[in-house]
Amino acid sequence: MSAAFATEPEGACYIIWIAWALSWFLAAGWSNRTESRASIVQQLPYRLLTLVGFVFLFGTRTRQSHGPLCLWTLPESAAWAMVVLCVIGFAFAWWARLHLGRLWSAFVTRKADHRIVDTGPYGIVRHPIYTGIILAAMALAVVKGTLLALAGALVAGLGFWIKARLEEGFLREQLGAEAYDAYRRRVPMLVPFGSLSGHDRNGGAARH
Repeated sequence: MSAAFATEPEGACYIIWIAWALSWFLAAGWSNRTESRASIVQQLPYRLLTLVGFVFLFGTRTRQSHGPLCLWTLPESAAWAMVVLCVIGFAFAWWARLHLGRLWSAFVTRKADHRIVDTGPYGIVRHPIYTGIILAAMALAVVKGTLLALAGALVAGLGFWIKARLEEGFLREQLGAEAYDAYRRRVPMLVPFGSLSGHDRNGGAARH
């Protein structure tokens, strides 16, 4: 990987994404055993959407997009600000991952000794890992400034929202509705300090 690639905003975002993905993969074994899980059919929609979204987001580099595919070109200072937002997004996700500890799962599951976690980042949003990843995806899309990248970030974000809804319904059934509903009323789903999805029917789950 050339020094020039690492010192331009889009390349820096790629490096940050690769570092996060590798660290996330290495930490995947730090998790309790799974006691139950949502079915593959239930999980398929969000998996497909996030996959398609990331393919669009990472499929081309900015210099390979021309004409109507290129929506804007950021000033360098603004592009580096997006790199900072990318770092902030993954830092928020890692804070949540460490705070959740062995209750984390890559899929919609119930882990041994599962409970609602409502402190730390889970007192800000119910799914802080998804919030952090969506922020990093949107930051990269803004840096790239292409139609495909923006569409990819939005589709991936939709996938994470669908996963969050599925997860909340599943764990609400598994762990009981009363505590989930109280948590849901206090904490928004994905947008910090906001009310977006803060009153959805399924209640809040402290999982991602």
